[in-house]
Amino acid sequence: MSKTLRYAVKHSFPIFISFIPVGLAYGVLMQDAGYNFVWTGACSLFVLAGSLQYLMVSFFAGGVSLATVAVMALLLNSRHIFYGLSFIEKFRSFGFWKYFLIYSLTDENYSLHCSHTFDPEEMDEKQVYILTAIMPVLYWVVLSVLGALIGTLIPFDTTGIDFALTALFIVILIEQIKGADNRLPALLAAVSGIVCLVIFGPSNFILPSLLITVALLCILRGRIEPVKKEGN
Repeated sequence: MSKTLRYAVKHSFPIFISFIPVGLAYGVLMQDAGYNFVWTGACSLFVLAGSLQYLMVSFFAGGVSLATVAVMALLLNSRHIFYGLSFIEKFRSFGFWKYFLIYSLTDENYSLHCSHTFDPEEMDEKQVYILTAIMPVLYWVVLSVLGALIGTLIPFDTTGIDFALTALFIVILIEQIKGADNRLPALLAAVSGIVCLVIFGPSNFILPSLLITVALLCILRGRIEPVKKEGN
């Protein structure tokens, strides 16, 4: 277990580093909107969706209806449906823990689960997945609460601080593209996103863009996979 825990911490440590500015910024924004560290921690634990939580700050401040929040949450996080499809069979074998793994399947945890490099003879696979999933959740909750406490002690202008999450995703995207053996999926996603943004607008383009991207990847699977195998 200790070896597995060390692996989980080491494997998730880059996520911790990236969460420092984003989590702290979210906590500060929540405090600035009038919600203390208890509300911030509860939101981080039960919502557990960075981009949605940032958006919810403005929703709370603007008195947006719960129906609007629910629809926006569905549209914004619909990509998680496709994440789950990749792990249906694996999570099914984890018993009760599958519910936690489903709950914690954020963008960051999905990337961690897709990049495991442990030796199955040295560490239990179930423990690796569970502990690795726990770490980013813990990082996010603790850092957001800390940000709210900092916002209480050190009031300052929060203009532009919500760009921290956008900056994080840009950095992750660049690193993923640089390390990819085949950049065709990224190109397809970019073209699909731009076209859907023009057609459906900034509030409704995410879901159709994902559907189109997945359809194109399925159609062009034969061109994508051989390149990936050669790189391995």
